Amino acid sequence: MDSTLMATAILTLMSGIGVFLVACTMMSTNLESLSSSRLKKLFSKTSDNKLAGVGLGAVTTAAIQSSGATTVMIIGFVNAGMVSLTLAAAMIYGANIGTTITAQIVALGMFGGDTISMAVVFAALAGVGAFISVFGKNDKARKTGGILAGFGMLFVGLTLMSSSMESFAQDEAVKDFLAGIENILLLVLIGTALTALVQSSSVITSVAITMVVTGLIDLEQGIYITMGSNIGSCIVAILAGFTSGKNAKRTALIHLLFNVSGVVLFLIAGFVLGFFGVSYGSLFETMFPGAPQTQLAMFHTIFNVITVIIMLPLTASLIKVVMRILPDDKEPSTDNSEPHTYYINSYLLRTPPIAVQQVKNEIVNMARIAMENFNLACHMVCTKDLSSIDKFRVNENELDYLNENIVHYLVKLTEKDLSDKDTVYLSTVYHSVTDLERIGDYSENIVEYAEKLVNSGDGFSDAAKAEIMHVRDLIESLYQKIMAAYTKVDLELLDEAYDIEESIDVATDMMADAHIQRLAVGQCNASVGAEYLSLASNAERVADHLINVGKTIRAILPAERRAYKA
Repeated sequence: MDSTLMATAILTLMSGIGVFLVACTMMSTNLESLSSSRLKKLFSKTSDNKLAGVGLGAVTTAAIQSSGATTVMIIGFVNAGMVSLTLAAAMIYGANIGTTITAQIVALGMFGGDTISMAVVFAALAGVGAFISVFGKNDKARKTGGILAGFGMLFVGLTLMSSSMESFAQDEAVKDFLAGIENILLLVLIGTALTALVQSSSVITSVAITMVVTGLIDLEQGIYITMGSNIGSCIVAILAGFTSGKNAKRTALIHLLFNVSGVVLFLIAGFVLGFFGVSYGSLFETMFPGAPQTQLAMFHTIFNVITVIIMLPLTASLIKVVMRILPDDKEPSTDNSEPHTYYINSYLLRTPPIAVQQVKNEIVNMARIAMENFNLACHMVCTKDLSSIDKFRVNENELDYLNENIVHYLVKLTEKDLSDKDTVYLSTVYHSVTDLERIGDYSENIVEYAEKLVNSGDGFSDAAKAEIMHVRDLIESLYQKIMAAYTKVDLELLDEAYDIEESIDVATDMMADAHIQRLAVGQCNASVGAEYLSLASNAERVADHLINVGKTIRAILPAERRAYKA
């Protein structure tokens, strides 16, 4: 092969890999968007049942065609404390099974022989999908078109890769060089390095299948490269886990140890089989004669299934090993004053629908912190006990931090390909973040009143304190109702919240009237009147901002379900 043909083959291979990667991304993104609500429900109903975890990991990966994306989701949930290490391990096992679907699809597309190649038939779906995506009248149609286009492009990339491999196969020097790589550990290392480089085991496995089909490498070499790709696929999890909390790091390590263990077990088994003159290649050639693409794809599937069967009963032992490698701190820190996000992180941006769900969890948590500060403020102003002011300041810093960082996260997330519903929801989050931050500000005002009372030696009357605590209890009830409506997207609960808000308006108006009456009979000190009336106004504003958060659910409901209530 002359230099021009060699350069053409290399460029064709790079083009094929590029198209294949873009196709995987298109399929993953659109599948995630269409199945986002189902994925959210699945992940919200998790338990510590290991078999259920394996199934969930497999189904999710098969649905979104990305084990990396699934693993990043799992790490995000572990980091947020939503998923145990046991369940995370099981879900990672399942993700390894789910990712084998891509290799099976690729193998299917390489059949055809003297007839029209299945790859060509499937590749034609790229045009069909693109047409639907461009001219689709609604979001679901456009997403469906994107999936078909991605699926078709998968085979366009595969055809380009196969074409380049056929060109390489015509060069004896290339064939001799590749044939000379017989060291199985070197082949595993090559598979690991290439997968870590492109961050997609599906691409490397597909390249290996095309190399085997074109005769560029034999089946045995393809098998060990595929084994290595399993280890290389851990790079995404490692990057995600080792920039997060301790349990996230443990999850990433579980993924690495699981995949390495599977490869080691099969290397040992292959070594034993060699004593009897048997190899993996000969076994699968016998099982699936005349179909090298199926032989490698089936090895990939069987390899992962058997590894899961072996490792599933050993999950507890694997977790113990990980806990020894990454133990808890000997002296756990009690200082939680460093502001941080609880549910969102940059790696979840790889899976936008799940990132949207985590944004919602972050908003709910921000509301919890804001209400905790409101309750602390009411306690301090009534008791003049400022012992909890440090906790209040920590919360206030956290609210300011969340206000800024959630908004920055939203900017990045809205650049992703989202469903119409998720896009509308995110547009409401900007307002919700501001409303919750304002609740923190009004709580801070109340604490300032408490500090003035302590410094002046004045205080509210028992009747005034009772009125404050009554309004506080009403606002707490409003908060509970609003959060239930917000999380469930329930208009009936929102209507009930409106009724509570009306009670709060009445109660704060009565606070002003009662204060004037106490002044008239000398039961209240006039010098604290301004703080008392301002407190009532602040409490009413807190209720208003909670209602604003609840109102946002109207935007994400279908028009026919929106019921206006002033």
